[in-house]
Amino acid sequence: MSLTRRDFARTTLASAAGALATAAVLPAAHAIPLLRTTAVPQAWMAALPDTTSLLRLTIPGTHDSCCTDPANGTEFSHTQNWSLPDQFAHGIRFLDIRCNGLQGHTADSFGIYHSSFYQGITFDTVLDQCRNFLLHNPNEVLIMRVKKEDGTTNDVGSNFASIFNGYLDAKGYRSLFFMDNRFPALGEARGRIVLIAQFANQLGCLQWPGGDNGVFTTDRIYLQDHYQHNGLAGLDSGTSNLGSSGGDKWGYIQACLDRAAADPNNTLQYINFTSFADRALPKDNAGALMPKLQSYLTDQRTRPAHYGIIPMDFPDRYQGVLDLLLATNPS
Repeated sequence: MSLTRRDFARTTLASAAGALATAAVLPAAHAIPLLRTTAVPQAWMAALPDTTSLLRLTIPGTHDSCCTDPANGTEFSHTQNWSLPDQFAHGIRFLDIRCNGLQGHTADSFGIYHSSFYQGITFDTVLDQCRNFLLHNPNEVLIMRVKKEDGTTNDVGSNFASIFNGYLDAKGYRSLFFMDNRFPALGEARGRIVLIAQFANQLGCLQWPGGDNGVFTTDRIYLQDHYQHNGLAGLDSGTSNLGSSGGDKWGYIQACLDRAAADPNNTLQYINFTSFADRALPKDNAGALMPKLQSYLTDQRTRPAHYGIIPMDFPDRYQGVLDLLLATNPS
């Protein structure tokens, strides 16, 4: 039997009320402790020593970071509710930024896209919001994947790199970026964006692994981005009208978490996407996968470990996951 939107809302509210009531009577032993850091999310990197490598941290991130409005496409292209400033305020430090030519300004400017759908925000605005955050939080570091998004009607083709270079020089953003081919220590990159490029370039910066929909490595990065396989069965063999319960995709996520946790002296940056995009809405897939991530992190909370970069859909709905990820970082 399918639920109406009103019935679903009532059921959700009732469930939430029950969960709150249950939480209120749980003994203290069931509370999720903060493991090592008690820093506020807006400035959680500030308390860490300058010598701390980005390789030794757990870094919350977002997938398709600017896809905040289903009106800019459909619910299938809607992956976030928080704006970039909201993401920063809640501890997000990795951004997944997908660009191509901005309509009417394809010679010198990028828009942000999800496939062919313009997301109502320019790359200029993205960089300005990053710069404003870092100006007010100069001890923080952002990490940004910049991808040339294919499938747009304003494809700039081989001019992508020259337009990006225009952002660096003509538009004055070069000083905002850290562009060495390595993941630095915090003290080397505070107040800047560590760039990972996914477009043909000669920048000398970190390069995103080649390949699509799987697990890929370079001499700098171990990437899990298995986002599509066998429809809903790629999440689980059984589904409901409210989404599925997480299955094959969760296996990839957990394997990468386990690998990172067992590699305390890692030389590769683990990047572990929790997003999945096959035949169900991103919010429903997140609803299947994020509770599993929270359970995993809760079970492992007494184990000293860092998990690398964890890009997510709709982290605003799963504050417990964010708290647990941040809590794995040293004080």
